[in-house]
This record gives sequence, C-alpha cells and structure tokens, in this order.
Amino acid sequence: MLEKINSPKDLKKLTLEEKEILAEDIRKYILEIVSKNGGHLASNLGVVELTIALHSVFDVPKDKIVWDVGHQTYVHKILTGRKEQLKTLRQLNGIAGFPKTNESETDCFNTGHSSTSISVALGMARARDIKKEDNSVIAVIGDGALTGGMAIEALNDVGFSKCKMTIILNDNEMSISKNVGGLNMFLSKLRTKKLYTKSNISAKKIILKIPVFGRPFVRLIQKTKRSIKQLIIPKMFFEDIGMTYLGPVDGHNIQELENILKLSKQVENPVLIHVLTKKGKGYEIAEKNPDKFHATSPFYIETGKAKKEKGKDYSKVFGEKLVELAKENNKIVAITASMKDGTGLTEFQKQFPKRFFDIGIAEQHAVGLAAGMAKAGMIPVVPIYSSFYQRAYDQVIHDVAIQNLPVIMCVDRAGLVGADGETHQGTLDMAFFRLVPNLTIIAPKDFEELRKMLEFGTSLKKPIVIRYPRGGESDYKFEKCEKIELGKSEILKEGNDISIIAIGKTVAKAMKIAKKLEENNINSEVINARFLKPLDTEKIKESISKTKFVVTIEDGTIINGLATAVDEVILNSKLENVKRLNYAYPDTFIKHGTVDELEKIYGQDIESIINEILKENQAKQI
Repeated sequence: MLEKINSPKDLKKLTLEEKEILAEDIRKYILEIVSKNGGHLASNLGVVELTIALHSVFDVPKDKIVWDVGHQTYVHKILTGRKEQLKTLRQLNGIAGFPKTNESETDCFNTGHSSTSISVALGMARARDIKKEDNSVIAVIGDGALTGGMAIEALNDVGFSKCKMTIILNDNEMSISKNVGGLNMFLSKLRTKKLYTKSNISAKKIILKIPVFGRPFVRLIQKTKRSIKQLIIPKMFFEDIGMTYLGPVDGHNIQELENILKLSKQVENPVLIHVLTKKGKGYEIAEKNPDKFHATSPFYIETGKAKKEKGKDYSKVFGEKLVELAKENNKIVAITASMKDGTGLTEFQKQFPKRFFDIGIAEQHAVGLAAGMAKAGMIPVVPIYSSFYQRAYDQVIHDVAIQNLPVIMCVDRAGLVGADGETHQGTLDMAFFRLVPNLTIIAPKDFEELRKMLEFGTSLKKPIVIRYPRGGESDYKFEKCEKIELGKSEILKEGNDISIIAIGKTVAKAMKIAKKLEENNINSEVINARFLKPLDTEKIKESISKTKFVVTIEDGTIINGLATAVDEVILNSKLENVKRLNYAYPDTFIKHGTVDELEKIYGQDIESIINEILKENQAKQI
C-alpha cells in the first residue's frame, strides 16, 4: 500500500481498510530505516494513525500543521512526498529528523524544542484572520510538553482569543521519561472517563429556530450540561479557559480520528482534541521500553539491541560522581527537566529519592526551583542539555546570578551533537553564559577532570557552569590532572614556538596537534584553560608573550567564547605582533551530520588545523 502513496492526495483516495494496511506498512518502513540510521522511534510509531487521519481530513500546505518538538514527523514526511528521502534520515545532506521548511512547503514551521506549537499555531491563525484567508491551523502537542510554561501561556491566550484553531493533545503518558506533575494527574483522570463530550451543533441550530423560547432553552441546556460535565469530568480545565474539549479518542482508530477531526472543523472557537496513543505502537520491544526507544542508535530489529554497544559517557560519569558526593553531603539535591536517564540521574533517584526532583519539561522552573533551594541552604545540581539551557537564560541571570547563589548548572551535550541538527547543537552556551556576571564557567578535558570539577563546584558556594560533551572521552590519555583552583589553567606541555590554548573536549585535540607539529620541528605550549571565566589571564599572557603565536581551540561559537576571551587578553595587555588562529564554529546554525563530518566541513578537524598552522608558521618565519 505504501508504494501507492506519493502525496496526501493519494491518501484521500484510499478506503478505511486500505488506510489500516497503510498504517502497518508505514510502521515497518520506519522501523527498517531507524534500525539502520538511528532516530526517534517510539514517538513516530505512536502517531501513525493520527498522522494518516490528519492528512485525510486536512489539506496541506493550505492548512497548517505545527508539530510540537517535531521528532514525531517521520510519518508526515512519508505522506508528503519524502518517502524515498527518509532513507537518508539524519545523514549529512539527507533528510532531517525534524520539520524543515526548506525541505517541503508542507512543513510550515521548524520545530525542535517542546511546548512551542500552540503559540506558533495561534500566531498563524491570527495572521490568517487579519488577511481574511480560509484555512485550518492545527497544533499537535504531546502531553509531556504541556508541563512547559510556554504551552500553558499559549493555552491561556488561545482560550481568551476565541480564535478558530485546533489543538491535538497527543496523550501517550510519556515525554522522554515518564510524565510527572499535576497536569499529568489531571489528564489521567480524563483518560478514565468515557467519551462524554459530543457535538450539539445540529441540535442547537434546531432549538434556536423555536420562537421566543429557543435561545433561553439553549442557555439552560448549556448550563445544565456544564454542571453535569463538572461532576463527570472534574476540573474541566480546557473548557474553563475557553476551548471546546473533544475526547478522549482512540489514537489508533483511523475512523474515530477522522470523525472527530471533521467535527472540529465545524466549531468556530478553539478546539482541543484529546487523543490517546501508545508510544512504540506495533513494535513490542519499543512498547515495553518507550524511554529507551525515544531516540535510539542503530539496532537489531529482532532483539532491539544496539548494533554498537554504548560505552561510558560523560553523563554516566557525572551521575556516578554526584551519587558519591551526595553520600558525603546531604545538602546536595538533583533537579531534572524530564531527562533523568539522559542526564545520568537514574541511580541518584534510586539512592536519594527525597533529594531528587523531576519537574517535567520546564527548564525555567528547574533553575528557579534550584535558586530557591540554594537560598534555603541546599546545593542544587541541575543537569540540562546545552540547547535546552537557552530556555532558562532569564532564570540564570535573574534568579541565580544576581544573588550569587550556589547553583551548579551542568551543561550536558555541549558542543556538536551531530544528527539532530540546528535545534540541538550545543555551540552557544559558552557565549551566552560568559555575558552573565558572577558565573564561573569551566569545562573538563576528560572524565577525571569532570569528577574533580564536580567536587570543586559543590564546595565553591557560588553559581557555576560545568559544560561537557555528548558521548565518551577522547582516546588520548592524559598523564596528569592537577587540583582545580579557581581561575587557574593547566600547562600540559611546555614550548616556545606556539601557544595552543584549548578548553573541554578540544584539549585532547590540542595535544594531538602538538605532537604532530613536533614532527615539523615546531615546539608547542599546550594550555588547558579549564576556566572560560574567570580566565587565567596571567598564565595565558606569559605564554603568548613568549611565543608571539597563539592558537585557540573550542567546541563553541567563535563569538564570545575562548577566542574572544584570549583576544581580550592580547588587547588589554597591549601585546604586539601576535599571530592568532582561532578555531571555533562560525556565526551560523550548524546542520545535521556526524560530528566528524561537521568538524571537517567547518575546518575544526585535526588535519585542517595542522595544515593552517604550518602555513601560518611558514609566513611567520618569512
């Protein structure tokens, strides 16, 4: 059946039975591709019927479907002419794992972070009304994303606005980790009720035609119905803020989905459709382990086991060390924004359940909560992915830094993350954190240095940012790891020709480059900066004064990172005739591909750096 589908127009020609066959074909196709390429599996298997129903009822690109987070759009891409392209999923120059407007006009908005779709869809609906256009606007959002403050803000505005649009609440009881919080409890109550809310549009039209008594009678019925509904479905939140609530509906029954979607088109005010789906649907291994198969590396379909065994990574090392420190200090608490497993906090939760707080997808709240706990005498540790820390920037400044509170902000997935692309690359954190007064910013060169930095952070009594990359440490083995002292760098190799200053994971790269340069009779001094802020100005100034040739290497943006900090040292110290080579990522958003491929493209690989240093060194000698 899948062979017959090249666009949504082809889909609309199918019978219900053919669509059900198509759903199974799509699941097999996605399973085959993700098992080879990796990607987001469970969420996509869960929305197959929903996506088929959406494209059966609505007409893209005229109608706009905004996908929250966007990692569940593989089915959408298959149905909108990108079936063959999906084979290149997440590969360099291949199809992206998220909606991309430059891929297809049926992708109406780029998304990659949660809780954004309702705001965006409302914006599109309001623009439509101003322009007097006639099209539907639909936001598809997961129940986990409703814990995000932006989604709640948008729901409030939607209800108040009375603007015609449809919100699909895809309720699978999961985000990445199992959902938590009051909203999840509220939805759980809704799930237990029978489909109570039914259309009364036709009945209302008939009754309104009755002379004199028609309108008052409708009002009486509405008031009575609302009272009954409040008893049957407690806390009718969505209705109370101004939306028509439809559901719950079986998210794997195409006919029921199509019927309720068609019904929503008749309602003139905002509609919320509550759809119940199962994450990993159709692949038993993913159904039983939806968190494991949220985002997966290539795996064997028969067993679900990864094709490449995962070794120890920075997140795991962080989690192990935090448990060790928490045993010694009962003031240490851990806070996660629905990323317990991804950030290495699983064991911490088991050992210290009363000191562990999963607050759902709500990074702003996570940092605000940490600030309150720090003010009350605790030592909160908040690991969040680099690209998600962007969401809590105001809280970092206003709630933590201004009051100089001892919050330990662990920036996981710093630097390039690869296949997830622009929305997930962690190249901006050093730049935006460096702007904030009172913050100490450090990055470890290897696992052992991360352990020491965590020890240092828990005793600093000031706000600190510890950034570390995705995956494991380099194959380069360092001979030493000096004690961490505030604002002090570490000289790993002495030399007189070039000063190579690096931070974090790039320190290993710097050591490899220095070794290669020795083969060309160039003696490099390698400095592990350790601290981006406060920078070890004296040691760096002394080295550059000696060599008159400085190379900086970092895994962030060229703007306001290590390169900028070292350039400021040169300028402020009035060092003259200094050659400079700065290796960082340009002022752009980095597309998807493997980290090695992207480093090569942007000239950040060892070979490219060595060739340019040799070229510049020759020019220096001339």
